[in-house]
Formats: sequence, C-alpha cells, structure tokens
Amino acid sequence: MNNIQATLVTGKATPRGRFPHVKRAGDFLYVSGTSSRLPDNSIVGAEADAMGTTRLDIRAQTRAVIENIRDILASQGAGLQDLVEVSSFLVDMNDFGGYNEVYAEYFDENGPTRTTVAVHQLPHPHLRIEIKAVAYKPR
Repeated sequence: MNNIQATLVTGKATPRGRFPHVKRAGDFLYVSGTSSRLPDNSIVGAEADAMGTTRLDIRAQTRAVIENIRDILASQGAGLQDLVEVSSFLVDMNDFGGYNEVYAEYFDENGPTRTTVAVHQLPHPHLRIEIKAVAYKPR
C-alpha cells in the first residue's frame, strides 16, 4: 500500500493549478492553500454593486476558508481538531482583527500552531485570505 496519496475532493472548488486539495503522507494530511472560493468559482465574502464597487468581508471569507478546510479534512476521515499547524496569508494586515475574531470561533490555545503573514496578493483580487494546514490523523 502506498503511504502517500493525493486527493481532489468532490464538491470543492477545482484548484487553480495542477495540485491536490490534500495529500496524505503516512499519518499526516497536508491541505493545500485554501480560499473562500466555491465550486462555481464565486467567492464567499465578495460582493459588487451595480456600479462595480466591491465589498470584501474578511469575516465571511475566514469562516468559508476554515469550513472548506474542514470539508477537505472530512474527506480523509479527519476534522479541525486534528490540525497541528496552520499558515494564514492575509492581503492586508488591517484585516487581522476580523480574521482573528472568526478564527477564535473554531480554535483556542489547544488548537493548531499558527503563523499569519501579509502577502502582496492572492490569485484573485477579491480574495483577502488563504490558509494552508497540516493535520495528524493516523490511518
């Protein structure tokens, strides 16, 4: 039996490149950078009015990212409680407060270790956050 397995998860947005949603290596699950993008390529927390003015909601995007990661982990029989490390990428550190507030709805000091950094941009101008994660879930 191969101890390394890559998976594209049905019902999740198709990756914007040739990589899996998640890869199992032994007892560890590595979740690729995940956004709030839906399978139809719409983005949770991104709205535009008739004039083209956009409203980008870091709280809605953070919640959707964490729930996308939850669903990806579930495809492997794991859950958010199995996360050991999270790396978050914010386009603007002014979003840190809203991101941190939503993050705390899912995790506390017993949760995964976390690193949060600011990045110049993400693959779509309406994305404010992306998170990659590592979980430990023995077979």
